[in-house]
Amino acid sequence: MTADAGIAIAVAEDAAAIAACFPVMSELRDRLGDADELVARVQRQQRAGYRLAALTRDDRVVACAGFRVQEMLAHGRMLYVDDLVTAAAERGRGHGARLLAWLADEARRLDCASLQLDSGQQRKAAHRFYEREGMTPAALHFVLPTAAK
Repeated sequence: MTADAGIAIAVAEDAAAIAACFPVMSELRDRLGDADELVARVQRQQRAGYRLAALTRDDRVVACAGFRVQEMLAHGRMLYVDDLVTAAAERGRGHGARLLAWLADEARRLDCASLQLDSGQQRKAAHRFYEREGMTPAALHFVLPTAAK
């Protein structure tokens, strides 16, 4: 946990902590129906190593990040960020930078060679944020839809 003037970062492990992330996470993942769906999906993904970090300000979730450790031939051991979002009303207050720094510390703690994420091409403001935080664009991500949902 990281704390600073009413700000804390902790991994949301139980259903209540995960559900508290729903209002913020749904701003990024608008296909989530409700907090129960988020809890079910996160708990399913936890079995594959997914973790959900919540940044709280005065005990209210204002930013969150879903992440996991992966190992790939192309990149070695890395901390991959699936989801990173700050509540729209809280942007510009340093929460995203604080959470990204926490993720980088976690990557170092877990002996990862890098921290990586994908970002939709339309998310220009996010791209500027990542570059401002020292990240560089490294690849294009391609998708081939299949019948599986």
